[in-house]
Amino acid sequence: MSKILIRGAKVLGGEPQDVLVDGGTVEAVGTGLDAAGARVVEAGGQILLPGLVDLHTHLREPGREDSETVLTGTRAAAAGGYTAVHAMANTFPVADTAGVVEQVWRLGRESGYCDVQPVGAVTVGLEGKQLAELGAMHDSAASVRVFSDDGKCVDDAVIMRRALEYVKAFDGVIAQHAQEPRLTEGAQMNEGTVSAELGLGGWPAVAEESIIARDVLLAAHVGSRVHICHLSTAGSVEIVRWAKSKGWNVTAEVTPHHLLLTDELVRSYDPVYKVNPPLRTEADVTALREALADGTIDCVATDHAPHPHEDKDCEWGAAAMGMVGLETALSVVQHTMVETGLLDWAGVADRMSFRPAAIGRLAGHGRPISAGEPANLVLVDPSYRGAVDSARFASRSRNTPYQGRELPGRVTHTFLRGRATVMDGELA
Repeated sequence: MSKILIRGAKVLGGEPQDVLVDGGTVEAVGTGLDAAGARVVEAGGQILLPGLVDLHTHLREPGREDSETVLTGTRAAAAGGYTAVHAMANTFPVADTAGVVEQVWRLGRESGYCDVQPVGAVTVGLEGKQLAELGAMHDSAASVRVFSDDGKCVDDAVIMRRALEYVKAFDGVIAQHAQEPRLTEGAQMNEGTVSAELGLGGWPAVAEESIIARDVLLAAHVGSRVHICHLSTAGSVEIVRWAKSKGWNVTAEVTPHHLLLTDELVRSYDPVYKVNPPLRTEADVTALREALADGTIDCVATDHAPHPHEDKDCEWGAAAMGMVGLETALSVVQHTMVETGLLDWAGVADRMSFRPAAIGRLAGHGRPISAGEPANLVLVDPSYRGAVDSARFASRSRNTPYQGRELPGRVTHTFLRGRATVMDGELA
């Protein structure tokens, strides 16, 4: 593997420095480093961050390769600056056995664009009735540490308690999709003024908040780890903040779209805005941004949910829920958090690399940019401004809510253990 010298990069947004990479490892960080025998990347003051880590990605393989494959999904991840993603379990068949998670893990290794860490299902078939093979999935080659029935809520309190007890033995974490099913029957969007005016079934905030309240109490009782997926309401923020004040082992994520978009967009009846949990109010968006800034919300996770054209090009009621997000996440975070002064670039590194890697216990990722560390890196041009063009996406799907919207920032280079997966803005 050849040496690479990244010259004049602002490491975590600081003063320009050179970073020398050799053999998959950062060899040196400083100024005026020797470039002899190295391929030189002129950063020109761009921001250098540790490779991004996503705790919540839907790669759809096996079973829904019409939406996404591990290869196309990891290419999208690399284009977005990610060097590791956690692949959710709601595939066909469900990733509820050692065999399925190992298949996904091996496909990730073969892709070469991004490390893929499978998420195991909590219950068999995501049906919420019987615990899946949690221990076998952890002991497999995939070494699963995160378990989730995402797409569905583990709504049975006894099953949730047993899952928390089981994973405690190997420091695993249960990632909960907080949605009380009875409170969301027939729900189509956020319950509020807009849903009432449009006549669409409302999805109340309490459907999320009641499950979070129950689960933080269960996690405290068991002494185990619970992670809240795609937190979306101001009330949820307050519950997580309270739980953390107690010292309980609770973490939470927010999606880029919940940091930017509101339920007012549903007035268009465009199904691209149909997502689970639904887009909420401006007050919720403000609370989520503030909570991400103060650390109540630990990290940004994309909930990248690709769908084929026909699943979104239909009437609202029949449309699938979900949005693609890997290739736009960093731009949305720059727009909502950096340009508003809520986070600096070191804070972005913390929320999009360090913390998600720590929650997932993902070795080799979310590491400092310093000598001896793995060279999982992303170089970002923050001065770039451009309209989102889904035709250029590496993802197999195009269901982005940002089509045509101008967003800042562009990933110019991504390095996975010192090997370029993106060079000059193009997939290597």
